[in-house]
Amino acid sequence: MKPVLRSQHLVAVAQLLAAILTGRVPADRVLEQHFRANRNMGARDRGFVAEAVYGCLRARRTLEGWGGVESSQLLSERCQRMVVAYLVKESGWSARAIADTHFAPDVFAWVEALRGRDHTTWPLAVRLNLPDSLCDALVRQFGEPETILLATALNRPAPVDMRVNTHKATREKTQAALSAEAIDTAPTPYSPVGLRCAQRGALFNTRAFRDGLFELQDEGSQLLAYAVEPKRRQRIVDFCAGGGGKALHLATLMENTGEVIAMDVNERRLSQIKPRYVRAGLDNIRVVPWHAEQAEELSRRWGQADRVLVDAPCSGTGTVRRNPDIKWRDIDLTHLNAAQSQILAEAANYVKSGGRLIYSTCSLLHAENGEIVRAFLEQHPQFHMLDIATLLARQAVAIPQQTVNDGSLTLLPHRHATDGFYCAVLARE
Repeated sequence: MKPVLRSQHLVAVAQLLAAILTGRVPADRVLEQHFRANRNMGARDRGFVAEAVYGCLRARRTLEGWGGVESSQLLSERCQRMVVAYLVKESGWSARAIADTHFAPDVFAWVEALRGRDHTTWPLAVRLNLPDSLCDALVRQFGEPETILLATALNRPAPVDMRVNTHKATREKTQAALSAEAIDTAPTPYSPVGLRCAQRGALFNTRAFRDGLFELQDEGSQLLAYAVEPKRRQRIVDFCAGGGGKALHLATLMENTGEVIAMDVNERRLSQIKPRYVRAGLDNIRVVPWHAEQAEELSRRWGQADRVLVDAPCSGTGTVRRNPDIKWRDIDLTHLNAAQSQILAEAANYVKSGGRLIYSTCSLLHAENGEIVRAFLEQHPQFHMLDIATLLARQAVAIPQQTVNDGSLTLLPHRHATDGFYCAVLARE
């Protein structure tokens, strides 16, 4: 059943869109701040606003085309027109229903013009809801037919993936526990500890979550931990740990032995790890903030790690299904590539003789993936690439088809129903 259209909610959608498209704050945080400031909103109203905002972000360029958006218009009018186009083209609302809310002037004229526009003449980037620069880069890399398939997948909402905490429960037990709370899941096709949920329920409120039986984590991200091939009692450095999702998985695969050192320059994100590993029942994770002034102290750890994982900061283009606002941010590849190369070279210092360095991103762009690894190997002849298919097969992990080329792993939404990921495993002589 459709919700009742309310002017204040349509105004909120347009204002939130403007804030997201002109700022640097991620869409999920903008929405979170809005809902905190409007605690009296009901769950259905919150759902409507969030769905409309994300729907407009996913289909921004076609909605601008349908709405007759022009750069000369005020931002407020551009966002109004996008919202009207979304309501008509994506949600099936009538011009009368929208006009009755008094949300925007000239709604009938806008909708009449919308219905007369011919989208078949629009450029490819507009039809695919991609910025020109990203569309051009993907076409160069994948070719036009596959870019169309990739963009189509990117513009759909992602499913909800969970990683079972095998330190506490099996996949089957966790699935049964969620089913008892009216949440249906199915095993993921590649990760042996993954569950996929079609609906977006209040998973964080379930007893299964409070008991530490699972964490939300995309299946592709789960496979990266298996690419590390962690073993009991090893020392592993998660060099860009962020909120600690991969560190938790690594610690679990090591059966709560050895040591996982979670490092990051962002102490706020690192602070999120402790309550997560406490809930998971793990005690083999150590959090170590990375600061330039601590470089000398941290250098004492050089050459001591069996594995070093570098999940490098990147454009995030592989996560557009979950974060459609990423598409509309400017990508400074020069800056990103310099940072990625520097981080990878710094992390290599921690790898012991015979150890491994694992480089990964959630980017679709070869410039952030294979090119970074190729340049690193040219400058560091003591490293060579291992074949990920062999590593995964040793752990009885199904290798996705059409992903292994030079030994690295590439996951793509339209092929594997995961986020876009790249991973290469480099061994030190």
